[in-house]
Amino acid sequence: MTLPTTFVLFVVTAVFEIVGCFLPWLWLKGRAGIWVLVPAALALAAFVWLLSLHPQAAGRTYAAYGCVYVSVALAWLWQVEGIRPDRWDLVGVGLALAGMAVIMLAPRGS
Repeated sequence: MTLPTTFVLFVVTAVFEIVGCFLPWLWLKGRAGIWVLVPAALALAAFVWLLSLHPQAAGRTYAAYGCVYVSVALAWLWQVEGIRPDRWDLVGVGLALAGMAVIMLAPRGS
């Protein structure tokens, strides 16, 4: 799997995870009805399935995915919650994405 394909798959995976967690959060805060738990459960099931599509070892995949998740979560903060990330958020995203690149691109023996 190429790095761009991996990255896009990680982004889509992160969106499903965030939706799967954000909807119950809305319900717990009294901002949505209990019905949101059904799409939340479906989103979390899709999240798990999407992570299983990666050919790398699970632990390495989860570690690299976590780095991308940080950037998607901050994009969510900005686009959905209306809070613009500050420069320190952006520095953190840069470090996280660099970490993802190191994990995914490191030369490893077969």
